[in-house]
Amino acid sequence: MALTATLAGCSSLTPSSAGGDGDLVLRVQGMPPATDKPGVALFKKQVADFEKANPGIKVKGSTTVFDPLTFSAKLSGGNVEDVIKVPLTEPQRLIQQKQVQPITGQLKEWKHFKEFNPQVLQPLTDSAGDVYGVPQNPYAQGLVYNRELFEKAGLDPDKPPTTWAEVRTAAKKISDSTGNAGFVHESKDNQGGWQLAMLSYAFGGELEKEQGGTYTATLTGEPTKKALRLLSDMRWKDDSLGKTLLNNQNDVIKQFAAGQVGMFMGSPGTYRLAKMQFGMENTDAFGAAPMPQSGGDATLTGGDIYMVPKSADEKHAAAAVEWLTFAYAKPQYSTDMAAEQAKALSADPKSAVGVPTLPVFDEKRQTEIDAAIKPYVNVKLRNFKPYIDGLSTLKLKPEPPYQAQKLYTALDPVVQAVLTKRDADIDALLASAEKDVNAKLAADQK
Repeated sequence: MALTATLAGCSSLTPSSAGGDGDLVLRVQGMPPATDKPGVALFKKQVADFEKANPGIKVKGSTTVFDPLTFSAKLSGGNVEDVIKVPLTEPQRLIQQKQVQPITGQLKEWKHFKEFNPQVLQPLTDSAGDVYGVPQNPYAQGLVYNRELFEKAGLDPDKPPTTWAEVRTAAKKISDSTGNAGFVHESKDNQGGWQLAMLSYAFGGELEKEQGGTYTATLTGEPTKKALRLLSDMRWKDDSLGKTLLNNQNDVIKQFAAGQVGMFMGSPGTYRLAKMQFGMENTDAFGAAPMPQSGGDATLTGGDIYMVPKSADEKHAAAAVEWLTFAYAKPQYSTDMAAEQAKALSADPKSAVGVPTLPVFDEKRQTEIDAAIKPYVNVKLRNFKPYIDGLSTLKLKPEPPYQAQKLYTALDPVVQAVLTKRDADIDALLASAEKDVNAKLAADQK
């Protein structure tokens, strides 16, 4: 595991090829929101350093975030920046639809390209071996839990649940003992479907298959049904899921930061949101464990991916790859840059430095990076030890590779029905969702 420092103005999308002094203007997504002051300061420093190293290029940062409802239309119309930031659900679709540009040639000019962890590049690569993006802070999903609530419920916070049967038992104990939600499952804004995917993986399921180059949804498998039956039992038999049942990730992390949630599925990176965005005061209560299992021995992996859209002309595309290498590849490789960024972030007491992520490069390099940032780590690494120790035993599975957001959109109402209707027909709900998604996937692949 890498104990890397987490990195944290919006630009007009009116096409512009040059600044006031004849400079090429490069519009890039990835600028943190104004509320993330350490991240914004770091981003601005990166821009200044990049412009100094690349005279003639001016970087214009954008706080635009991925919106599955509007992204495709904006991309098709060329109304996006020269560097776009997307979740790991998107690259394979964008590659197949030729909406992004391969960047292999320029990346290979960087002498450390061969040291990339192939596991993190695989979802960004086409069948010919061309790479189309650079990852930032990849993650693997696990179980986030409140150590303080565990203690109040008589549970050992150093021995979190390893199976979903144990999660169910622990959730009921927390709910009965403290009056707080023992476990919360996200259920709206496509995040109900996203979390059902990771739960299905833990039960040994798949949500999509590929045959002959064509993708179809497989939502009606028995593992997925078992996952939903578990949620139904926790909701209606145990009453351990709390009273607020329609939540997205921000809702859950906000409640968790306030000490109102015992467990939820998330990555260690949610620590940063709990502390910096939602003001979690007792951060020592934050615990992270590997994803509990029920026969799947797998967990969902994801992360942010930076890509170059087809709409970028040759000059902007070349500048975009220079930025990707400078802003994301090199900082994740360089011990000096990692230490410098960690030091800068640690100067702010509200920052979070040292939260575990998946390694972007090989094990040797990550060990060196861990050592370089160690003096600036300001999180209690002991609370992440169960996650770090247990993750190596699990298979890392990417999100469904084609149009995952459409699967998640269809699965949100299924999750919501299970959480809000005692007699929800799980088999019928999944069959209807599968039929709906496959009609959409078939239309997309004509």
